[in-house]
Amino acid sequence: MTSDLRLALAGLAALAVAMGIGRFAFTPLLPMMQGDAGLSFSQGGVLASANYLGYLVGALWAIRPVPAVPAIRISLAAVALSTFGMAFVQGMPAWIVLRFIAGFASAWTLVHVSSWCLARFAARPGSPLPGVLFTGVGTGVVLAGLVCLALASAGASSAQGWMALGIIAILLTASVVPVFRESNLAAGRQAWARLAWDREAVRLVLCYTAYGFSYIIPATFVPAMAKAIVADPKVFGWMWPFFGATAIASTLIAGRWLATLGARRVWMLSQLAMAVGVAAPLVIPGLAGIAIAALFVGGTFVVITLAALQVARELYGPASPPLMAAMTAGFGVGQVVGPLLVAQLADRGIPIALAGAALLVALSGLALGSKEKPCPT
Repeated sequence: MTSDLRLALAGLAALAVAMGIGRFAFTPLLPMMQGDAGLSFSQGGVLASANYLGYLVGALWAIRPVPAVPAIRISLAAVALSTFGMAFVQGMPAWIVLRFIAGFASAWTLVHVSSWCLARFAARPGSPLPGVLFTGVGTGVVLAGLVCLALASAGASSAQGWMALGIIAILLTASVVPVFRESNLAAGRQAWARLAWDREAVRLVLCYTAYGFSYIIPATFVPAMAKAIVADPKVFGWMWPFFGATAIASTLIAGRWLATLGARRVWMLSQLAMAVGVAAPLVIPGLAGIAIAALFVGGTFVVITLAALQVARELYGPASPPLMAAMTAGFGVGQVVGPLLVAQLADRGIPIALAGAALLVALSGLALGSKEKPCPT
């Protein structure tokens, strides 16, 4: 196994922990917590937003240069331990704190793992390794979804679900920590350059912010929406693993799209496709609409991340890490606002939020179609 492939697989596992578990474990666990902890939809929105607020703060902090190796190790450990801790505390205050910590740490992991790995892989144009790296998000989503599906079908509690996912996160973290050391990252190291904020950089941040708001509504509430239609966990529980599986497949295919269409066009088309998925439950009744949402949103949300960060790197080179962090922060703003909007609107929240999100992500996708800035020399 080559050192680059080993690093890509370690990055895959790191993103699975940070994103699939640290960020998205709450989604398949929400129906379980509604059942045994009496969690309401509004409380679910608050807990989701606590995690996303942590993600926002972590991304803002990541704009400042810090040593990558300790940042990755500390953030992965924080995700694993805060997830595990959810099994042993009760009540909204404690849950809010732990979900905030997990969100903060997952943003650090995403920014530092992706920026260093993409810098290293840049020496191999057309390489499938960026796609391998970002399949970690979908892999984590599928893993968390299947674990929760199995536990819910067996009548397990939500606390047991948090414990199981926490143990998995601890084991994965321990397995990848030895790979993230200076000798492995040095080949991809470039000094962070000062980012000159121009109109193009602002456009990228705003479009990525719109994406964060638009995808988070279905990404947070897909299993809960399915549960409202079909109470059997063996049925509604499959929506989240299906969501993650489409993310894995589309990310692997994205390497070809990036080579033939270019990262910016892939980003634009993916946001337009996401708009279709976000709107699907509004126009197609029952599980069919939710399944289409899972297909289109799950099939585009990691591709958008991959393409957007690739665009940032292509356009701004050594100045791209702080731009990536700023984009991630904007994304964090969008995903904090989304669940809070649902919580404020109560029973009417999801339909209204879905309609607004579909329109916003479509318009932001079209905004990406204008002429892009030439790559720096």
